[in-house]
Amino acid sequence: MGSELYDTTTGNVIWGLATGRWLAKAWLSRDGLTPLQLTPDELAGDHSRIQAPRLLQTPAWSPFLRGIEPYHKLVRTIENTVAHRDAVMTFPYDWRLPTVVNARRLAQEARSHLQRWLAHPAHAAARQQAVDERPARLVFIAHSMGGLVTYAALTLGGDNDLSSDTRGVMTLGTPFKGSVVAANILNAIQGAPLPLPHSRLARAAATMPAVHELLPRFLCLEDGLDVRHLTPADVADLGGDKDLAKASEDFFTTLYTQPLPHQRPVVGIRQDTVQSMKLIDGIVQASEYCFRPDTDGEVKRDPNGAPRRYPVWGDGTVHRESASLIRRTIPVFAQHGAIASGREARRIVSDFLLEDDHLGPDQAEDGIGLSVPDYVTPDAAWECTVSGSDDPSEVECSIAATEGDWHKNVDFEPTDDDRLRAKITLPDMGLYRLTAKTDYGPTVTQLVFAGSDSQDHVEA
Repeated sequence: MGSELYDTTTGNVIWGLATGRWLAKAWLSRDGLTPLQLTPDELAGDHSRIQAPRLLQTPAWSPFLRGIEPYHKLVRTIENTVAHRDAVMTFPYDWRLPTVVNARRLAQEARSHLQRWLAHPAHAAARQQAVDERPARLVFIAHSMGGLVTYAALTLGGDNDLSSDTRGVMTLGTPFKGSVVAANILNAIQGAPLPLPHSRLARAAATMPAVHELLPRFLCLEDGLDVRHLTPADVADLGGDKDLAKASEDFFTTLYTQPLPHQRPVVGIRQDTVQSMKLIDGIVQASEYCFRPDTDGEVKRDPNGAPRRYPVWGDGTVHRESASLIRRTIPVFAQHGAIASGREARRIVSDFLLEDDHLGPDQAEDGIGLSVPDYVTPDAAWECTVSGSDDPSEVECSIAATEGDWHKNVDFEPTDDDRLRAKITLPDMGLYRLTAKTDYGPTVTQLVFAGSDSQDHVEA
């Protein structure tokens, strides 16, 4: 959801205008997300209706995924690091579509971009400073699903030389093995007791190939004393589309036959993250622990034969073991939607761009985790939780409206489980940013959307 989407048939931006009024219309009105649903023509391969003109320009919010920060800071960091701003190309894309569709376009645009840069006067000057005056190669910086698009572009994109012309791929919170959050999104269509925005998103997501490609592909489904993979039949039971799930299964079977070259994964850590699930009468019950198989594929079990449960956390959306295809990772304390804009990740990206050789990943600072509700209502108290500290004096926290001047400090109290908790009440509908920091670690932020608790739709 990091790219704006524009409907060419109506002339309207259908994703990306993240003002309080726009968010209320999109998530609370009866037809607010209807334009995001894929039409039969789009599912058949006609992708001309929707364009992605640019990356997200303002903070946005989505049920389950929570806050989605724009990429201004990351792009600015990259532009200030490279030899010339013309060396940088951003790649907005229609994130509803199958990964391979966007991957083919990325492969073509990356090739054209490299050719333009190799002919650029600034490249000739920069090349004189490079080891052995080597010509430039591509470096991909990919957040979230963008890492899957990059993976497919380098292996299935139709350009057999693109991999050899690539120096490195840095992924930030990419769900290489999927996320249980995608199952939660699709399951909201079943009418579980969730706020109104969740069912709105579920109806749109049920038509999207990309959401089905984000479903977990690891051992995640508890079935009695067994733990198994999700099947297309399971996906249909929880509210998804069986055919889209089967197409996703086939796509990843092909994709996984080839390794992602030159990968350097940045992963979010210590944030509460769902990692497994049960499916009971069509309802997903997600849990914050995962399971580990041995090399023979058998799940590790305790002396009583029950599967062992391992809480490995993650970035709030993608658990740590899904965010990388290799064992070596760069950990940062960050929420999924903000990982690419955080100071620590931007420093890591800048360092990666300046490398001539692989010098190995940096070690993350000590830090805290932040947990907030998925959706809140004005004038109703809700709970914010900080993990990684049990001392209120260590954590400085505030919440502020993204529009206007409203802000307040947040005071925490210790709990019995070595965490900190605070009650927060917001004055009005809108988008708010919660920020928590300590003297010894990175700042952690999360966006919170406050909306109506009424089932009545919001008029445009």
